Amino acid sequence: MKNTFFIAVNLFVIFAFTPSTDEKKEKVKINTLLDSWHKAAAQANFDNYFNLMATNSVFIGTDATENWDKAAFQSYAKPYFDKGKAWRFTPIERHVYLSKDLKTAWFDELLDTQMKICRGSGVLLKQNEEWKIKQYVLSMTVPNDSVDAVVKIKKPIEDALIRQLINLK
Repeated sequence: MKNTFFIAVNLFVIFAFTPSTDEKKEKVKINTLLDSWHKAAAQANFDNYFNLMATNSVFIGTDATENWDKAAFQSYAKPYFDKGKAWRFTPIERHVYLSKDLKTAWFDELLDTQMKICRGSGVLLKQNEEWKIKQYVLSMTVPNDSVDAVVKIKKPIEDALIRQLINLK
């Protein structure tokens, strides 16, 4: 009797905490999409890059003023892509999470970039059986020991921006 109970508990734990095959497949698709998206930027392939983003997507960049809908981001990025040099973000590590219905995903990733280590995070939605990037946030990382020095550099620029943004309200 004890053996049956322990076997049942072990089976429950194994199946309850093991990602489903469907979840694993979706994570592979999402990782492939994100890798393709970064590759398209590195190859300055404008169409491939923006086709992986939802029509009503948002890109939030490292500058406090960079909160672009897809059309605005395309306008900003087009000159870089046209020159054949967009940006090269190489994933170092990535974590992908899925909703229970497997139609929404969110992720965070560390990237090796020209700005050194950055963090990307975002949301993807499954639309017509295809994953699309709905929101992407790019953030520069700052080592804790360097925060004071970075704030000193940012202070005059961002104090002025804060006043400007408050006055717009």
